[in-house]
Amino acid sequence: MTHENVQGIYPKSPLLAQQLRFGNRKLPVAAQKDQNNSFFDEAEIYVRAGAGGDGSSHFRREKYVPRGGPDGGDGGRGGDIIVQAHKNLHALTAFRYRRKFVASDGGAGSRQQRHGRNGESVTIAVPCGTVLLERQSGQVIADLVDEEQSVIVAHGGKGGIGNVHFKSSRFQAPTLSTRGSAGEESHLRLELELIADVGLVGAPNAGKSSLLARLSAARPKVAPYPFTTLEPILGVVSGGDSGIVVADLPGLIEGASQGAGLGIKFLRHVRRARVLVHVVDGSGIETDPYEAFRSIDSELETFDTTLTDRPRIVAFNKMDLNEARQAWPDFEAQALAEGYEAAPISVATGDGLDKLVGRVMALLAEAPKPDRPELRKTAVLRPSPVDQDAQLLRRSDGAYVVRDKRLEDLAEKLNFDTPDAAAYFQRQLDRRGITERLERVGTMPGDTVIVGNLEFEWDGPAL
Repeated sequence: MTHENVQGIYPKSPLLAQQLRFGNRKLPVAAQKDQNNSFFDEAEIYVRAGAGGDGSSHFRREKYVPRGGPDGGDGGRGGDIIVQAHKNLHALTAFRYRRKFVASDGGAGSRQQRHGRNGESVTIAVPCGTVLLERQSGQVIADLVDEEQSVIVAHGGKGGIGNVHFKSSRFQAPTLSTRGSAGEESHLRLELELIADVGLVGAPNAGKSSLLARLSAARPKVAPYPFTTLEPILGVVSGGDSGIVVADLPGLIEGASQGAGLGIKFLRHVRRARVLVHVVDGSGIETDPYEAFRSIDSELETFDTTLTDRPRIVAFNKMDLNEARQAWPDFEAQALAEGYEAAPISVATGDGLDKLVGRVMALLAEAPKPDRPELRKTAVLRPSPVDQDAQLLRRSDGAYVVRDKRLEDLAEKLNFDTPDAAAYFQRQLDRRGITERLERVGTMPGDTVIVGNLEFEWDGPAL
C-alpha cells in the first residue's frame, strides 16, 4: 500500500506498514529496530532456485506385453528466482520482514514416460531503479529501470533423465537414470537509486524541502533547523506531458562523500537525475553563500565525477531577506565567472519560482534521455568451470583424484542405486581415457579413486 495522489508520491509509512501487517500484535525485534528508518533503500537477500526432479527408472508392465522395455520419464525443471521492477513501489520496505526466497523443486519422472512437474518460479517485486549486485564480489547483475523489466537471478536445476533415454540396440533394458541438478543460489545486495528528472541538492536548511512543498503536492517535513529531511522525498511538479519528478535529498555537508553527515547514505539517488537544482541559503547567516555552494559542489564531484557534466541551475534562496538581497550581486558575478547559471528565488514569498521552473523545463528538454542499460542475457551467479582436459592427481594419502568436468557432472547426477550405474560410469571412464591413464601410473585394484563427490575402489577397466 502506498500514499499517492495526482502530484505527490510519498514513501511508505513504516508505522502504517506495521499496523497493516501486525495489527495490535508485538512487532518482531528486527521490525522494531527498523521502525525509525522509513525509507528502506538497501537490502540483502538470499535466493535459491529449485532443484530438478530425478529421472525415473521404470519398465512397462502390461498384460500381453512381454518385455515391455524401459519407460521411465524425465524429472521436471526446478523453479527460477526472478526479480521484476514495478513503478508502484518506491522503497525496499518489504525486505525488512522477508530476506530469503526459495523456489520449489521439480517433480520426479514416473512410468509411461511421464515428465515430472516443473517447479514454480518465485518473482520478487522491486521498485524501478533497483540495482542488483552479487553481495560478495560486488558484481552488478542488473539495473532495473523500466516497468516490468525483469531478470533471472537464479536458474532452476535441470531435471534428471529417465531410463528410456539409455535404451539402445545393445542395451535394451537399462536401469540407468540420473538425478536432477541443484538450483543456483546466491546472496544478493539490492540498492535503490531513485528515478527522478530533477534532483534538489544543497546544504542543510537551505530550503530544499520548502521548495518541493511549494512546487508540488508533496508534504516533506519543514523546520528551521538542519537535517529536518532524513530521507529522500519525491514530488511531481506540473509541466510537460505528465509532470516532472523532483527528488528532495537530505542536506549535504563538507565531507559527505567520505561519510560525513547523512548525505553519503543518499548521494547515489542523485545519479539518475537529468538536471540538478542546487539550493543555496542566500542569507549567509552561517556560511558565505558562494563558499557553501562550492563546498557542496565539490562533494558531488568527489562522489561521482560524471555529475559535473550534469545540467544544473543554482537557486539562490531567501531573497525576501535583506542579507540575501545584498549578497546576490556578488554571488551572481562569481557564478557567471565560473560558468554556473544562477536564479534568485524566495520560497517564502514565491518570487522567482515560475522562472526557475521554466528554466528547469528548458534544461530537461535539452538534456539527453537517460541510458537504459541492457540486461545480461543470463544472470549466472555461479559460473560454470571451464571444460579443460582431464587431469589426474595423486594425494598424499595415495588416493587418485580425477579432474574432468563431464565426469564430475555425471558422478553427481547418476543414480548409483540402480544396478547398471557403476558399470555405465566405468565405461565412461574408459571413453574419456581415464582408465588408460590410471593403468599407466600404476593404479592397483583396491586403490581409491575420487571423481567429484564420488569415491570408489578401483578394480580395473570395464570388460
